[in-house]
Amino acid sequence: MPEAPEITVMKENANNRDYVLKTVNENGKLLEFAADEFHDDREVVLTAVKNNPEALEFASLNLKKDREIVYESVSRLGWTYCYVDESLKNDKELLLAGLEKSGQILYFASPEMRDDKDVILKAIADKPIIVKYASKRMRNDLDVGIQLMNKNKKCFKFLEPELQKNEQIQK
Repeated sequence: MPEAPEITVMKENANNRDYVLKTVNENGKLLEFAADEFHDDREVVLTAVKNNPEALEFASLNLKKDREIVYESVSRLGWTYCYVDESLKNDKELLLAGLEKSGQILYFASPEMRDDKDVILKAIADKPIIVKYASKRMRNDLDVGIQLMNKNKKCFKFLEPELQKNEQIQK
């Protein structure tokens, strides 16, 4: 199958910063085909992510640590949290912004965030089954259990045995 024309042209101009910047402003995912140096160019990457949050995938490891760039992506398309550098995994505001879009991203959260009640409540509000990735302490928390049972009774099995015996949960 032939390559899309815009990819071919980007590859031909991969080292031309002006061309790359203009192009990722129109189609952020074309960052993938820019020269490696532009994957670490903050202005280029931020422009690409503003156009298409999925462009975060092609940012350098260095720029996946840049909170502004990461927030721009994750707050608009939560699942891109999977590309976030470990140094930002304890940033509660960033995680909550992503959870607004997708509770599924709890899977990629740090152990500390998986033990944070606000985070867990936000995650299960969108995707109740994700509670299975919450800390044991959170899977034994009454508020979490009640919200979970109100959203999806099938998730009962993911609660800790002690909480499963609770009268309020059993109702």
